[in-house]
Amino acid sequence: MSTPSFSRPPSTRSAESVPRAKGNGKTDAELGDNVVHDAVFGELSGGGPNYRNLSTMGAWVLISKANIGLGVLSLPYVLHILGLVPGLILLVTIAAIIAYCAAQVGSFKLRHPEVYDLADGGLVVGGRPLKEILYFFFYLYMITMVSSAIVSVSTALNAVSAHGACTAVFIAVSAIMGLLLGSIRTLDKVSIVGWAGLVSLAAALLTLTIAVGLQDRPPDAPKLGPWDKDLHVVAQPTFAKAMSAIASIVFSFGSTATYWNVASEMRNPRSYTKAMLWSVGIITVVYCVIGGVVYGYCGRYVASPALGSAGPLLKKICYGIAIPALVGSLTIYGHLAGKHIFIRLLKGTRHLASNSRVHWMTWLGCMFAGTVISYIIASAVPNFGSIISLVGAFVCPTVAIWPYNLMWWHDNWRYASPERRRNWRLRAELALNIFLFVLAFFLTAGGTYGAIMDVIETTSDAGPWSCDDNSHSV
Repeated sequence: MSTPSFSRPPSTRSAESVPRAKGNGKTDAELGDNVVHDAVFGELSGGGPNYRNLSTMGAWVLISKANIGLGVLSLPYVLHILGLVPGLILLVTIAAIIAYCAAQVGSFKLRHPEVYDLADGGLVVGGRPLKEILYFFFYLYMITMVSSAIVSVSTALNAVSAHGACTAVFIAVSAIMGLLLGSIRTLDKVSIVGWAGLVSLAAALLTLTIAVGLQDRPPDAPKLGPWDKDLHVVAQPTFAKAMSAIASIVFSFGSTATYWNVASEMRNPRSYTKAMLWSVGIITVVYCVIGGVVYGYCGRYVASPALGSAGPLLKKICYGIAIPALVGSLTIYGHLAGKHIFIRLLKGTRHLASNSRVHWMTWLGCMFAGTVISYIIASAVPNFGSIISLVGAFVCPTVAIWPYNLMWWHDNWRYASPERRRNWRLRAELALNIFLFVLAFFLTAGGTYGAIMDVIETTSDAGPWSCDDNSHSV
């Protein structure tokens, strides 16, 4: 086993020292399919999958689709809990924090090209113990997200079909779809599914926004007579409810851990930061507009998820339009969960980037195992929405915030010369990273407390492998 790279200063490895393919000095983007060696995937040839063929636009699509899903539909209710002004301020603030931390992925990957995922970054900074801690949190996050996506697809199928079959059947069908599409081996091919998902989600959100603006009143409002929206410009929630709402915002931006995989498969990893910043910026605008408009029209009668605020018919239409988007999320997270294990098992062997029998058996085995685990969780856990909130509050700050503060410290302060440490800008950024590191643990503690209180207060009549309609359409 080689000595972890945290034993030497990163300053000896500039961004320009990223291993390139043998191609007469050409850049990764110019080489394209001719890349023959990669620090993660090893020898790449025409006989196996090209893991370094993801374009900048493809990266933008995957980053965007990994973040934006039906999670956006919980934001109108979050604004009701926090109040419109504090909610929007917190949304933009958290987006800025996540973007700052996510930017460390690009610079860290360039300095340490052997890093594939969050756990590998932990190995560089803190050795094997930190690697295994981050590996556990990342895989817990991924499996939970796959389970959530399975439930979301089954909910859409229930809504569109007016509960045309037992929900357990729809969950099984969703899991099979995730297995088949997630088994595509490279992210440049998966990005095609991401494009379809983004287009369908945009159409569904536009339909929802127009519907709530044109309808006389939300379905949950009084059927006759006047009704009060009870809009909160500034609300006064309890600590538990406020932290649970903030955790929902963090969850809506919390897919930073998947960005490592995206950067690792890009033809030109130097374009990662540009793709990420454009993605987070556009997503933040979408979140603010959709959340503010839907809450403004529905007030306290906003549903969560917000598709229920458009009435029974529009709810069915919106869910139907959004099915490709939900399947897209399921595909991306299922693919990355399987590849996470796959690369750990085969990294450093000739089978990783070949078409050998070992390669295919390992790849399909990892995909099948991850799908089965996610299917069991999706089917067996009552109050799954509350469990998602709990895991999101407990896991998201770990996969999206504090590890990146340690990585900044490792690359910019740990081995910095005394002269550089006296630079006031560097000291100010160190203070910022320390603040964000502490904030992450506060969000974990407070969000977990709020989510636990929500689990305690929420009841469900549905048991494991229930046939009950999880879309509440009938």
